[in-house]
Amino acid sequence: MNSTTIFINIFTMSCLIFAFIKDRAKTKRSLILAVKSFFRIIPTVLIIIILIGLLLGFVPSSEISKIVGEQSGVGGVILVALFGAILHIPALISFPLAASLLKSGASIVAVAAFITTLTMIGTVTLPLEIKELGKKIALLRNGISFIIAIIIAFIMGAIL
Repeated sequence: MNSTTIFINIFTMSCLIFAFIKDRAKTKRSLILAVKSFFRIIPTVLIIIILIGLLLGFVPSSEISKIVGEQSGVGGVILVALFGAILHIPALISFPLAASLLKSGASIVAVAAFITTLTMIGTVTLPLEIKELGKKIALLRNGISFIIAIIIAFIMGAIL
């Protein structure tokens, strides 16, 4: 275990102990809520792990590299950005997928586009956004977010 992991765990336990001392009832309710959330997210995590395994098992690295690698150009970046915009998975779960894509030959720009659109675009939540913000604002927000995500991806590629 590295020092960052140890620090995060000690900090988390310290905060939990502090919260427990401050208000036992709220801390217990929070822990119960956290456990329920954990069990709700497990199926999604397992599906993503299976999909990553299938992707890496059946799609050769050369194909992944061809589709979303350095030579794929803007088209590959747009493709993976659309994929990220459509998926509805927690960003935390997407990081192992992003790492697998990088190891399989995807470009940093493509992976940055994937993660950024995944977190900025709300395709699945679009109906709720339309209801709350109105159709014009919701579509405008998602469209501008998509463009900004692509810009961020290319900036990341230029920096790294």
